[in-house]
Amino acid sequence: MTTSKLDIRLRIRDDIVSGVLRFGERITMDALASRYGVSHMPVREALRELQGEGLVQIEPNRGARVRSIDSSFVENLFEIRTALEVMMVRRAAARCTPSDIAELQAIEDTLEQCIVAGDHALLVAENHRFHQAINRCAANADALPLIDKHWMLLAALWRHYGYGQDRFTGVANDHQNLIQALAAHDQEAAAMIMGAHATKAKLGLLARIRAQAVPVVRPLRRRA
Repeated sequence: MTTSKLDIRLRIRDDIVSGVLRFGERITMDALASRYGVSHMPVREALRELQGEGLVQIEPNRGARVRSIDSSFVENLFEIRTALEVMMVRRAAARCTPSDIAELQAIEDTLEQCIVAGDHALLVAENHRFHQAINRCAANADALPLIDKHWMLLAALWRHYGYGQDRFTGVANDHQNLIQALAAHDQEAAAMIMGAHATKAKLGLLARIRAQAVPVVRPLRRRA
């Protein structure tokens, strides 16, 4: 059975998100082709698509590297994500139906059960489903690929740096408030809650990145 470039892209992406391929790590087509048991062609095409997603950087004549991460990049990423999600939740608040609200509440109920059970893997998936449901209500198909690209990057970042112990309780509270605002078709309230929701996520992730940064040890100066 032939392995497609889509299969390889998904496998490389999964290895980045799971931390098998680390941020900043150089990757070669030889190593990836050997790892996945394929030729160079599907690997090359998969890397080009992953570059478009922002997960991989291709350097002319030097191969590819998993994207390096710093605080400035994370801040820029959240600035774009926040603008998009605020716009989408405004549209969703104007368009959502009672069945949309019921779907959101069902997803949120499952998410909160995951918090109680400590099932973080399923919890993250349900969080993604919750936001996808809002974005479908917004009915702006052109914005979805950009948002999904950012979700992939953020999933990799959170998995790499870890989640704070109290993060998910705050997420659940924000989600319940979002559901209420959407049910009331209150665009301003929904936009404010979503903006604050994204800002809290940004501050939490930046704090974890800075806490795990390797300190720079400077040599002591000799006294004259």
